[in-house]
Amino acid sequence: MFERLREDVNCVFDRDPASRHTWEILTAYPGVHAVLMHRVSHWLWRKELKWLARALSHLARFLTGIEIHPGATLGRRVFIDHGMGVVIGETAEVHDDVTLYQGVTLGGTSWNKGKRHPTLEKGVVVGAGAKVLGPITLSAGVKVGSNAVVVKSVEANATVVGIPGRVVKKKKEPSEQPKHRAEIARKMGFDAYGVSKDMPDPVATAMNCMLDHIHAMDRKMEAMCGALKAMGLEDPAINIEELGACDIGFCDKEDDCDQSEKCLQKAELRAAKETERTLLKSS
Repeated sequence: MFERLREDVNCVFDRDPASRHTWEILTAYPGVHAVLMHRVSHWLWRKELKWLARALSHLARFLTGIEIHPGATLGRRVFIDHGMGVVIGETAEVHDDVTLYQGVTLGGTSWNKGKRHPTLEKGVVVGAGAKVLGPITLSAGVKVGSNAVVVKSVEANATVVGIPGRVVKKKKEPSEQPKHRAEIARKMGFDAYGVSKDMPDPVATAMNCMLDHIHAMDRKMEAMCGALKAMGLEDPAINIEELGACDIGFCDKEDDCDQSEKCLQKAELRAAKETERTLLKSS
């Protein structure tokens, strides 16, 4: 009993940098209180004292804001951080070293009896507000992003984000960023590696694909121009301006709107001059 309590306290020190000392954890951490009270209610549930188990579970919910059905199975060193709004269903299985944050639901999707709640294997982390629904399995080391809705089983060490939850796999990048991607990214004002490499970003991945596509189009255009020159068809000398970094925002003042209109007028004037120059050369 005391060994399990010591493990519960130590796991809080390991996963919550705000924890200061043992007395604070034992008296001011509702997640710890909920887990301790669940162990008693689960023991009563297994002894067929189901009403008493439910009554104790209801009291724990009132005191901590965390609802754990007495029939649910919790492993060792389970940490519920903050905890308000956490719901764990009757047939849920939470293995060792699992971390749950506030607003997490381990719920069912069926009114039939039997296994209808998820299984979380060792080391799973479920972010705030996430919903894991149905008799699915999150394998060891899975991480679920905040507010994700997971309805399918997930393989080990994967990261799940979005609604419905989708697996984001880490893409292996070469040690050095490709030169063509870096050059186009510099022109467009986009830092392709502005996000953490440990947390794949679907938007960054999509932008990288766009940069690669633009580079392929540039190479094809250069090949076409070279072929035209080889055939004696000189293309008009059109200077393509360098791309500047995009600055998208909202104008709150009339001066900003006037400035934007002036820039637009200058751009139209430059385009008209380039068209006129091209027509003169071709004639």
